Amino acid sequence: MNFGWTLVIQALVTVAAVLSALAIFWFAVVKPYLDRRVEEMIEAARAIEPGVKKGVRQGIEETLRELPESTVKESTRQFLRFGSGLVENGLSSFLGDVPGQGKKPRKDL
Repeated sequence: MNFGWTLVIQALVTVAAVLSALAIFWFAVVKPYLDRRVEEMIEAARAIEPGVKKGVRQGIEETLRELPESTVKESTRQFLRFGSGLVENGLSSFLGDVPGQGKKPRKDL
């Protein structure tokens, strides 16, 4: 055989040996390790969601408990005034102008 052909055959055999060694290493060591890590990440992600929900729920409950009662009452009053104003204005648009509409809103709400 010619020296050139011997060199080409030697290069092909070397490439085949290296590729087979890398394939064995990939399928025997790297792939199982990566599969285990992916499973761990999936389990961790499944565990995070309930924890976040619980934390958010507790934070909202604590915030609502710590709100001063006067703030809640005042917000309720403002909401009631706004709602009654909407109803009155809606009715007056259907029924026409109501006498005494220009008077001040009631203070007892």
